[in-house]
Amino acid sequence: MESPISRTNLNCISLADPDVQKSVALLKQACLDSGFFYVVDHGISQEFMDEVFAQSKKFFGLPHSEKMKLLRDEKNRGYTPMLDEILDPENQVNGDYKEGYYIGVEVPADDPEANRPFYGPNQWPSKEVLPKWREVMEQYHREALRVAKSVARIIALALDLDVDFFDRPEMLGEPIATLRLLHYEGGQKTGKVSNPAKGVYGAGAHSDFGLITLLATDDVVGLQICKDKNAQPQVWEYVAPVKGEFIVNLGDMLERWSNGIFRSTLHRVVLDGRERYSIAYFVEPSHDCVVECLPTCKSESNPPKFPPITCSAYLSQRYKDTHADLNSYNDSKA
Repeated sequence: MESPISRTNLNCISLADPDVQKSVALLKQACLDSGFFYVVDHGISQEFMDEVFAQSKKFFGLPHSEKMKLLRDEKNRGYTPMLDEILDPENQVNGDYKEGYYIGVEVPADDPEANRPFYGPNQWPSKEVLPKWREVMEQYHREALRVAKSVARIIALALDLDVDFFDRPEMLGEPIATLRLLHYEGGQKTGKVSNPAKGVYGAGAHSDFGLITLLATDDVVGLQICKDKNAQPQVWEYVAPVKGEFIVNLGDMLERWSNGIFRSTLHRVVLDGRERYSIAYFVEPSHDCVVECLPTCKSESNPPKFPPITCSAYLSQRYKDTHADLNSYNDSKA
């Protein structure tokens, strides 16, 4: 059972505000309250954002057979078809009614680093099919990482850490940063309008895996958050899409780091039948980074709640838990 759904109000943080303490206070309140906030004045032009969305639409507009040539590999690079991902198996009757495309940190195949789980060469559509696609996506990957690092510095201050805590090589100096293009086809094509009562979702309820996520969306509302996952009934609120802004949310790793003080919040996508595009940028630390309780977040009365774990081990398990087995696509890829 669910309560009626309203719209939530989120704090808005300007990366251009010279009053850093104001930004820290706004972010800290958001992280304690919902784990979601808006980021503005991030330095990525609206013209370029429009181009990224235009290129995303061009890919998802290709024939299914063309997209399946780029089916995601064991490194989670490439295309994820409709229903590939199931984020909330207890409540979903099928997988998510969305398709996506993963683009990670580009590492040449002959580089020893490419042997790590989330590193390696990306899969790219051919230049004959989409001439500007790779160039645009690689630029966006760089720009989004710059924004994420700026946000991480404010988070560090909000946790009473040195401002450059997350800039270190083992943190975001060598990150596992993943761009994911998303397309929700809408009821016209799938015949499926989201219906939580029947277990049908654009994206099932989940919390993100890593440190933070930057989300850019079109103007179609769909994202909902649940500030208290333990409430009965759960209360879901829409997050309004705002042109030119990022919706930023905290991931489970930051909740572990902060010993549960900062919130990694349940969210889902519920659509009214309209087509929707969004672009998520997931930011995680390096493979070998040990995620364990921060010194500023524990005390005798509040001991560490989570055991230490490496970033690579944690992410590998989470991806395995939510995606379909690649072997199930053998027939359709042939």
